[in-house]
Amino acid sequence: MKKHVSFVLLAFVLALSAVAQGTRHKIALFAPLYLDSAFDAGGGYRYDKSFPKYIIPGLEFYQGAQAALDSLNKVGAPLEVFVYDSRSRRKPLAQTLTSPELQDVELIIGHASSAEVRMLADVAQKKKVPFISATFPNDAGIKNNPYYVILNSTLRTHVQGIYHYVQKYHSNDNIIFFRKSGAQENQIRDYLQELVTAGGATAPRVKQVDIGTAFNSSHLLMHLDSTRKNVIIAGSLEAAFATRLAEQLATAGEFYPITLLGMPTWEDINFHKPEYKTIEIVYSTPFNYNSSSSVLSALAEDFTAKTSGRPTDMYYRGYETMLRFALLLLDTKKDVASNLTRKGNYIFTQFDIQPVFLDKGDMTLDYFENKKLYYVHYINGVRSITN
Repeated sequence: MKKHVSFVLLAFVLALSAVAQGTRHKIALFAPLYLDSAFDAGGGYRYDKSFPKYIIPGLEFYQGAQAALDSLNKVGAPLEVFVYDSRSRRKPLAQTLTSPELQDVELIIGHASSAEVRMLADVAQKKKVPFISATFPNDAGIKNNPYYVILNSTLRTHVQGIYHYVQKYHSNDNIIFFRKSGAQENQIRDYLQELVTAGGATAPRVKQVDIGTAFNSSHLLMHLDSTRKNVIIAGSLEAAFATRLAEQLATAGEFYPITLLGMPTWEDINFHKPEYKTIEIVYSTPFNYNSSSSVLSALAEDFTAKTSGRPTDMYYRGYETMLRFALLLLDTKKDVASNLTRKGNYIFTQFDIQPVFLDKGDMTLDYFENKKLYYVHYINGVRSITN
């Protein structure tokens, strides 16, 4: 393996050795590695044998991508991959994006913030190559850019998913939308109301209630029906609102049949606790990291053997994003942009990448987005995931 290291660029070039000559397809990978913070001027690591928490997501994303490249290297894939630290102070992202080696890159993959997403999407559009945003769950205000791909589905898509879930399984139940005040909460409310209005007479009836943040079980009980299934939609992304709502509903769960529907941010909440067993909890997620997968188990074992730690979802995200889109690049050559909606080459997640038209009037393609959602269920404290 040929490796070039530039401490000015902080870019590691991974040229796969099995193809000595011929065309190599170029990929640029951007991740927040914070190398300037981790190493001192003499190249010494600042944190002994530990890693600060803020470094771990980007580092594991990179490690997952590297694991995918190792697999591709074994079969002689003709790739040249440039890995950049998007949080470098020595060479900021805006300057890095003018680097000569990026001139003929064919695919950009990023673990990026809102501002970084806009910069990377702009460069991708100018180069007419896809930018795969693997982690940021937002369109970042980007429009009219058919080279921008959102894997971590937007809030609008999650609200659509929750609505269709209710429509399919709970259309005749007592459906209540509990919310609090806030800009994001207003967005969720508006997205849901659009769907209900568009559904017309066939739409499920959804009662909207603003319960604020200091609510207790008595505030909730007045809206529940002991003779029907009560389906509660949580209208906030905040973990504090989610946990309080689940705790207060759980006290009524022995007397009222309750299903609580929530958001992808709930992935970080421990719903295994015994106090939640009286209610069913469901939330949407765009990624499927099922621990029963043999590939996932093998990756976890390899990660643990190398680091003595356990991987987070960012490790699997880096692995499947790099592997799936590198395979798409190798298969389509320089025509990845025309094949973004192609199915197949699934690793863990069955991505459903579709064009998004924000303004239905002029039908301008604004970006591509993963529309596939999975549903995580907690029943009696046991976690499962369904399509």
